[in-house]
Amino acid sequence: MTTEPISFPSDLDGWTAFARDRAADRIARVQSLDARLRAEPELPVADRLELWNDADIALREALSEAYVVSEAHPDASVRELAEAQVQTIESLSAARLLDPQLWKAFADAAPDGLDDLQARLLEHVRRDFRRGGVGLDDDGRERVRTLTERDTELSLTFSRNIREGRREIQVPAAGLAGLPQDFVDAHPADENGFVTLTTEYTDLMPVREYATDRATRTALVSAYNDLAWPENEAVLAELLEVRAERAHLLGYADWADFETETRMIGGGAEIPAFLARLDEASRAAAEAEYPVLLERLRRDVPDAAAVTVADFWHILGAVKGEQYDVDAQLVRSYFPFGRVLDGVLDVTGRLLDVEYVAVDASAWHADVRSYDVVRAGERIGRIHLDLHPRDGKYSHAACFPVAPGIPGRVLPEAALLCNFSRGLLEHDEVVTFFHEFGHLVHEILGGHQRFARFTGFETEWDFVEAPSQLLEEWAWDAEVLATFSANAEGEPIPAELVAKMRTADAFGRALEVRRQLGHASVSYHLHVDRPADLQAETERLYATTTPVQPIPGLHPYAGFGHLTGYGACYYTYQWSLVIARDLLTGFADGLMDPVAARRYRTEVLERGGSRDARDLVEGFLGRPYSFDAYRDWLAGA
Repeated sequence: MTTEPISFPSDLDGWTAFARDRAADRIARVQSLDARLRAEPELPVADRLELWNDADIALREALSEAYVVSEAHPDASVRELAEAQVQTIESLSAARLLDPQLWKAFADAAPDGLDDLQARLLEHVRRDFRRGGVGLDDDGRERVRTLTERDTELSLTFSRNIREGRREIQVPAAGLAGLPQDFVDAHPADENGFVTLTTEYTDLMPVREYATDRATRTALVSAYNDLAWPENEAVLAELLEVRAERAHLLGYADWADFETETRMIGGGAEIPAFLARLDEASRAAAEAEYPVLLERLRRDVPDAAAVTVADFWHILGAVKGEQYDVDAQLVRSYFPFGRVLDGVLDVTGRLLDVEYVAVDASAWHADVRSYDVVRAGERIGRIHLDLHPRDGKYSHAACFPVAPGIPGRVLPEAALLCNFSRGLLEHDEVVTFFHEFGHLVHEILGGHQRFARFTGFETEWDFVEAPSQLLEEWAWDAEVLATFSANAEGEPIPAELVAKMRTADAFGRALEVRRQLGHASVSYHLHVDRPADLQAETERLYATTTPVQPIPGLHPYAGFGHLTGYGACYYTYQWSLVIARDLLTGFADGLMDPVAARRYRTEVLERGGSRDARDLVEGFLGRPYSFDAYRDWLAGA
């Protein structure tokens, strides 16, 4: 093992071999380490844990590489080979937790003589075995193995269908009314006077924000809400059944109960309780906001019965422009992509006491920018930024681990896969960039743990969004934005405009929480209730959780990518936001306060998952976190 960064291939033949063969050595190493664990029961517990950790490192190296290649490589055959490796590695990981002989190495292991981190690892390993199904009889273990492998296969298929499911619509050239001139120029009409729009974010976000033609907005948002349908209809239905059966076999009431055992929330029944708390906290403000939007929509569409998801962003923007003097097109003029990229690197570098040094290194696509992360002259990680859309690439925005950091053994590496315009960015996209970069720095700064189980952002999954949501706040700070924003004349965004943006942002906040409540309700109830009619139940859940109505007859669950990785637990985003709003109180002396930044870096980010998330937060704030800051933030709506 080495602390040198990964050397990626530079041609298609090299990538084909990388995707096909790269995992084989790691798998062989895992099998060799497992053979020792089975054959040497007299080894001290600490030594057994080291062997387990060695195998864990190898698995995570192989899986991280395979996942990012499967989601990002431009060649479909390479993506397919990488997907096959993901399936193989995930199957091996599951099989290890079903192996009674491996279990014997830890079943009766006592924590005597272990240090705190070793004891923590032992506790987690024993829990993983139990949750993996090792305690079942032979038939039960074999059924769990089959179900786990099928879950992986279905999840990969579900994600692939979304990734490769880009749709196009055609609208009359006049249907682009209201859109920025640079967008119109980039979308010329064909010989019949029609313009082609796609469901990629670079088209979707401007259209739903600026298009004054309701038919254009509705057509594109409808296409987006039918991504991967009907392909994913049967895939999701089977996935829900597979997860339910697996949970029951393992002794859990449902999939939500299985997933939440390892989360901060603590149990499946706590999800609806938390969602009810969000409902109560946001209802009154949302009921006050919605009539304002409906009245504004009816000025354009007098017979409109409701504000739909195709209207929401456009009408919200219109209200903010008219009532709060925030012109979104003026705002975007200050955020050319290159300036934002440089700004994110500069701001986070100063905040976290690191430097990003561009490196000339091969990657999976020419768009990828790679940087060494350096502190005090020492390389502590490498990041890869893949920031623009292309066919076959992951179609949202996310951070992917590339190598699990282990001091002296593996250099932490991670990648951002995003879909930003190469021109001007919406302010929402600037916020998204900061959010995803929050995951990236968490993975790198936290990627210096002794055990792979706790490295990077390997914390409870309902905490993992909090550092990213916290970093969003830097995209709303006038002093921060002034350091990198610039319009065509080179002028930074005025502080007065940022102040108006912050005031305007409060309007619609409760409705946005209700929208998130809809996603969380769909995530939870599809897994727990497993309705026979996915379309009808999904539409009902969205229609009853938020006044902003879904477009009837569509199938947004088919393109809801979080249903694989987040499962029943999309509540995570609001749970983490409660914590993020409280973490922000630790920066009372300013967002760039070096004392607070250092404490946050050392107490939260650099600890990875070596402590429970509650303890990480308390270590930074000096007290347990509370709901108060979130409630105050929502009260500002």
